[in-house]
Amino acid sequence: MTIEEQVRATAAEWDRIVVGNDPEQVGSFMTDDWVYVSSTGAATKADITGWIADDRLAHHSMQVVGGERVARAGDAVVVTARKTSTGAWEGTPYSADEWISQIWVNTPAGWKCAFAQKSDAQTK
Repeated sequence: MTIEEQVRATAAEWDRIVVGNDPEQVGSFMTDDWVYVSSTGAATKADITGWIADDRLAHHSMQVVGGERVARAGDAVVVTARKTSTGAWEGTPYSADEWISQIWVNTPAGWKCAFAQKSDAQTK
C-alpha cells in the first residue's frame, strides 16, 4: 500500500470514528497540537474533543462526495475532499456541504492529522 493509500484509508476511518462521537477515539487521530480552521476561527483538539464529550457537538453522518485529492508534500500528506455531513451543535441540527483540507503527518503511532481547514462548497 502506498503512503497516499495509507493516508486515504486513515482519513476514511477517521470519518467513520467521528460519527461515533467518542471524544477519545476522535482525538486519537489528531496530533496534540492539531488545529481546525473554519469561517468562525480556529479550534484546537481540546476544543473539539471537549465539545463532543459535553454533547455540544454531535456528528450523525460524514462522507466524501467528490473531488478527493491526496498528494505528498515532503514528509506530510495533504488530503482535500468535498464532504457532506450532518449533526447537531448545542442541540440544533445542521447539514454541511464543504471542502475539507487536512495535513497528515507520520508519527510513531501512525498517521495523524495535524491541521484541517474547511470552506463551504458553493453551488450554483
